[in-house]
Amino acid sequence: MSREKTATEAGDVMVRSPPGRGRARVSHAVVVIFLEFFAWGLLTTPMLAVLHETFPQHTFLINGLVHGVKGFLSFLSAPLIGALSDIWGRKSFLLMTVFFTCAPIPFMRISPWWYFALISVSGIFAVTFSVIFAYVADITEEHERSTAYGLVSATFAASLVTSPAIGAYLSNRYDDSLVVLVATVIAVADIAFVFFVVPESLPDKMRLTSWGFPISWEQADPFASLRRVGKDPTVLLICVTVFLSYLPEAGQYSSFFLYLKQVIEFSPAAIAAFIAMVGILSIVAQTLLLSLLMRTIGNKNTVLLGLGFQLFQLAWYGFGSEPWMMWAAGTVAAMSSITFPAVSALVSHSASPDQQGVVQGMITGIRGLCNGLGPALYGFIFFLFNVELNDLGPMAGRTTQNTEKSVIPGPPFLFGACAVLFALFVAIFIPDRHQLADVKTCSARKSSSNPTTHAQSANPLATPTSDAEDIEPLLQDSSM
Repeated sequence: MSREKTATEAGDVMVRSPPGRGRARVSHAVVVIFLEFFAWGLLTTPMLAVLHETFPQHTFLINGLVHGVKGFLSFLSAPLIGALSDIWGRKSFLLMTVFFTCAPIPFMRISPWWYFALISVSGIFAVTFSVIFAYVADITEEHERSTAYGLVSATFAASLVTSPAIGAYLSNRYDDSLVVLVATVIAVADIAFVFFVVPESLPDKMRLTSWGFPISWEQADPFASLRRVGKDPTVLLICVTVFLSYLPEAGQYSSFFLYLKQVIEFSPAAIAAFIAMVGILSIVAQTLLLSLLMRTIGNKNTVLLGLGFQLFQLAWYGFGSEPWMMWAAGTVAAMSSITFPAVSALVSHSASPDQQGVVQGMITGIRGLCNGLGPALYGFIFFLFNVELNDLGPMAGRTTQNTEKSVIPGPPFLFGACAVLFALFVAIFIPDRHQLADVKTCSARKSSSNPTTHAQSANPLATPTSDAEDIEPLLQDSSM
């Protein structure tokens, strides 16, 4: 009996439904993503307090190492989990990734040391977005995937815009314990939703019925894509640009909100409002502004403009010492979010259809590596320049002390600006139009293991799905 194609309710797209079981819908993926990241977003304010209380000395260094280990473990494990989910099905691996990603939440109040240890090792399984987008690829037609991925990405952004503000309100009105409790309940609800409600998306005939390890090392090797970078000059230029621009971005995600609270002295409410402002402006920039720029100045010039915004933003963060400077730089940061979608579109137009997955995989591998290196590098630079947190709460004499201490309040951000300056220089040499050389994969892979390719081939202006995984829940939320 062939699979029937049915129309879903409003908000869903057309899905292929195997007979004899509940239909998998895009709405299932949307709910899973929203609950997971909403739970972590609530912990923005408690996280800042617990981090400083647990590591009063070298707070930035420890924060960078924790999230650096987590990001590097995610980079190592993502290809293996993706390949196994192609064989054994999505639901079991979705349940596993959601469970282990949310497992550290209750330990914030039980044992902070265990909490940070679990955050580090959870990187092995914290690849929810990889499985989610494979799930969406299973249930949508190729021409519908851009819309479906956009819906999932918008849900991710919406959860981050609203949850930090709610968490800050509950923390101020009651206490941090209630925030942790609410986040734990939401995480448990997410796990229960996956277990009881979410159906399997991979058809039975595509799944392996017996246990084994029917995948090659090439499929599970996270460095496979990186080894193919130098085979084409254009690919090399693009990957160097991505590495130099995303390395400071990944480090910024891990430490910036801690920096706002403890060095610039933002209140929890101000941090929540800052996150909301940047999130909303980023959504506008990646939709309306990006489309307009692509049509008017082209892909390459849009990349250069985005890098220019990022350079200006990081330099302002590095030299800025007043709250109003951070707010102004935040608007520029939102504009810089057009860079990676523009890079993806540039690659999509340059590569032939059968090479899209290979080239996008190289770029994704570079960004995954940056998720491990960036946080550790930022933490180490804070440590080198002796940027420490002397007090948890704002004090009258602290502002004067910090102002007199250094002309550059945020040395890592200035380092990031220098890296982006080099990225801007490299990007100038990327050709506008170029047919990439024939870069073959080392082994054949199922199309479902590369859902990003289909989305970007269908709509090169869409935000790449791999980018969402690169700023994965813990890397962004737990670092705040």
